[in-house]
Amino acid sequence: MIVDADAGVGEVAWRLTPGLEADTNVERLTAFLRSRGVELGEDYEDLWQWSVDQPERFWAEWADFAGVALGGPAGIVRSSDPMPGTRWFAGRTLNYARQLLSGHEGTAIIAVSERGERAEITYAQLRADVASFAAYLRTCGVAAGDRVVGILPNIPEAVVALLATASIGAVWSICAPEFGPGAMISRFAQLEPTVLIAAPGYELGGSDRHREADLAEVLSGLPTVRHVVWVTGHTRARPIVSTAEACDWEQAIATVAEPRFVDVEFDHPLWVLFSSGTTGIPKGIVHGHGGALLEQLKLCSIHDDIRPGDRVLTVASTSWVVWNGLVAALGVGAAIVLLDGNPTYPSVDRLWAVTAAERVNVLGVGAGFIHACAKAGLDPARDHDLSNLRVVTVTGSPLSSDGFRWIYRSVGDVWLTSQSGGTDIASIFVGGVPTLPVRVGYIQAPALGVRVESWDPHGDPTTGRGELVVSAPLPSMPLRFWDDPGGERYRDSYFTTFPGVWRHGDFIEFSPEGVVIHGRSDSTLNRNGIRLGSADIYAAVEGLPEVAEAMIVGAELGTDYYMPLFVALTPGTDGEDARAAIRASIRASLSPRYLPDDIVVMPAIPHTKTGKKLEVPVKRLLQGAALEEVVDRGAVDDAAILDAYAAFAQKRAAQTGGGG
Repeated sequence: MIVDADAGVGEVAWRLTPGLEADTNVERLTAFLRSRGVELGEDYEDLWQWSVDQPERFWAEWADFAGVALGGPAGIVRSSDPMPGTRWFAGRTLNYARQLLSGHEGTAIIAVSERGERAEITYAQLRADVASFAAYLRTCGVAAGDRVVGILPNIPEAVVALLATASIGAVWSICAPEFGPGAMISRFAQLEPTVLIAAPGYELGGSDRHREADLAEVLSGLPTVRHVVWVTGHTRARPIVSTAEACDWEQAIATVAEPRFVDVEFDHPLWVLFSSGTTGIPKGIVHGHGGALLEQLKLCSIHDDIRPGDRVLTVASTSWVVWNGLVAALGVGAAIVLLDGNPTYPSVDRLWAVTAAERVNVLGVGAGFIHACAKAGLDPARDHDLSNLRVVTVTGSPLSSDGFRWIYRSVGDVWLTSQSGGTDIASIFVGGVPTLPVRVGYIQAPALGVRVESWDPHGDPTTGRGELVVSAPLPSMPLRFWDDPGGERYRDSYFTTFPGVWRHGDFIEFSPEGVVIHGRSDSTLNRNGIRLGSADIYAAVEGLPEVAEAMIVGAELGTDYYMPLFVALTPGTDGEDARAAIRASIRASLSPRYLPDDIVVMPAIPHTKTGKKLEVPVKRLLQGAALEEVVDRGAVDDAAILDAYAAFAQKRAAQTGGGG
C-alpha cells in the first residue's frame, strides 16, 4: 500500500499491505527454513545474516527450496579455496535448460513485435522447439563444450537457441544485431564458434534495419563457423551467401525430437557474457550451469518476487545480462514477455500500453526510462489499466528520488525494487525485499547469500561511502575469463585492490534507511583530494526539466584537474537557462565544490549498447587520446555522437595547449 507518494528522501513511500506477507516468496523461504530446523528471527536482516554466516547451509537449502535437481553424490558444498578459486557443489551435476523447462505448463513466452504483432508459446511447445533445435545442433557435430553463438534481437528464437545449446552442454553467447561488425567479431572470434544463428535484419524505431553487408563481414571474421541458421520471420532482410552450410530456422526445428538433457558438472560452462568492450578486447565472462541457475532463481523468486503464472516483462537487449535474467524467470513457472524493437516507439508511453494489454505482473525497466516518463509528464495509471502490475524493478543506474515519487504518483500501488548487480555475477549485490518498506532514494537491502560491504581505501569496513566489495565467495562469480589461461585478467579485474576480496568498482553506502550506490569508482571524481560521487551529481541535475541526460567526467591533465558536465537538453530549452538551473540545483542539493568546471551542451550522451554512460572513454579523449584508441564504435549506441566529443576535446586542447 502507498504510504506517501510525495515522501521526502529516506521517508517511507510504500509498505506491503498487512496480511499479504505469507504470499511472498521470501516468507515462503523463511517458513521452509524453519521447517528444516533453522532458527531465524522475525525480520529480513536476520535471514540475510544467517545466509552469509552459514553459506554452505544456505545454498544447499536454497537449492532444495528452489527444486534444483542435483545429481551425483552429496559432498562439500563450498571448497576452502580462497577467491577466485572457490568451487561449489563439486561432483554434483545438473542442466540449466532442464531446470528451466521442467515441471511447468501453460504460457511460457509472449512475443510482441514493434509492429504490434503478437504470438504465444506454451511450455510444451517451447520444450518441443528446444528438443528439435538441439537435435539439429547435434547433426552439426555440436557437443558439450563447443561454442554456439547468436546475433539475434529479443525474439523467441533467441530463447530457444540458448536453451537448446545449454541442453547439450555446449557454450552459448549472443550479440544484439545492432552491434557493429567489429564489435561482434572482437567477441565471437575469441570463442571459435562452429554454429551461428543470425538475423539478417531487425526492427527498430519504425524501420526494418538490414545488416546483410555487416553479417558478411562478421562471417569472414569467424572462419570456424561451419553452419549458419538464418532467422527471418521478423524482418524483410534475407540471408546472405557464405561458405558455411546454411539453413533457415524453420528447417532447423522441423524434425520432431524427444527432449534430451546432458548432465554436466555444476561448474560446467553455460555461457560467455562480454564486458562492454568500449576499449580493448572485451572480456569474456564465463559462468557455470549451477552458479548461474542458483543465483538467477534467487533473484527472480526472492528479490523480484516472481511467482508461478506471473507475466514478466523486462526491457533488455539480448546482449545485456538482464535478458538472461528474464529467461531465468521460466524456472519459476512465469510467462516471459519478449518486447522486440524500441520499447518507447512511437512514444515513451508504448511500454505502459503493452504492460496493460499483456496484464504484466512484474515489469523491469532502467532508471533512465523512469526519468524519461517523469519528464514527459506521463500518467500511466490514469491512461492504462495497470491493475495486474504488482512489481516494478529498476536497474542499470541509480534511480533518483524524483523517480521513486513519480512511480507512486503515476503508476500506483506497486512494490518498487531498485537493485544493483552486474554482468560479472549474473545477478545482484543489493536489491529488493517485498516485506520491507520502500524508502525514497534507497535500495532496500543486501541480497541473500551476498556478503556485500563498504570498505574504505585502507580495506577497513565502513558504514559510510566506500568501495563495494564482496568478502566471501558466491556461486555465480565467474568460473574464469575466456582465453585467460593463467587467470591474470580475471584477478586484475576484481582482486588486486584488496587481495582475496572482490572489488566491484562501485561506491556503496549503508545506512539504517537502506543502501545507496554512488556511481562507479573506476571513473571517480577526485578534485583536490575530495572524492565526489557522480550519482549525486546526476540526481541533482537529471531531475531538472531542462535536462534530458547528463554525464560528468573528471580528467587529470598534467597538474590540472578538469571536471566538465556534458548535458543533453530537453527540446526547446535555452542553453544559458539550463546552465543557470544546473548550477542552482547543485548548490542547493550538494555544495559549491560539486560545481563542474564547464557545462557543455551536447546533442546526446553516449552509451554502450547496454546503456552505460561512456565516462571513461570521454575522459581519455580529454587526456589527449585519439578516438579510435578509446572506443570501439561498434559497441556504442550512437557512434556518430562521439565525433562531437572528440572535436570538443581537440578544441579544448588547442585552446589550453595540450590534452594531458
